[in-house]
Amino acid sequence: QVQLVESGGGLVQAGGSLRLSCAASGGTFNSYAMGWFRQAPGKEREFVASISWSGGTTYYEDSVKGRFTISRDNGKNAVYLQMNSLKPEDTAVYYCAADHTTAQRMKFMTSPYESDYWGQGTQVTVSS
Repeated sequence: QVQLVESGGGLVQAGGSLRLSCAASGGTFNSYAMGWFRQAPGKEREFVASISWSGGTTYYEDSVKGRFTISRDNGKNAVYLQMNSLKPEDTAVYYCAADHTTAQRMKFMTSPYESDYWGQGTQVTVSS
């Protein structure tokens, strides 16, 4: 059983930056692909980014390409989401997820609940 705990959310002005962290415990972290998903108010959950177990392959949802960067530190059992040039439409609850398949497969998931494990989420609010 893997436990995932997100942190780093908060309130930021448009154009600003935030770095989300996800701490994992209870499993073999480097055997999982990791991903970030989000759910904006009144909208469906959506994929944001994923990263392979080695960190060598990443995928992004089109609207965040060039602004967000996913990374992982297998020595610290952590995955990160660096978010730059934030926009009001990035406002959402962000969820971390872990899956035994691949980062590419996570790209086609529409919800963190399709993954093997997921966290409780952290709120990101971008003001205009």
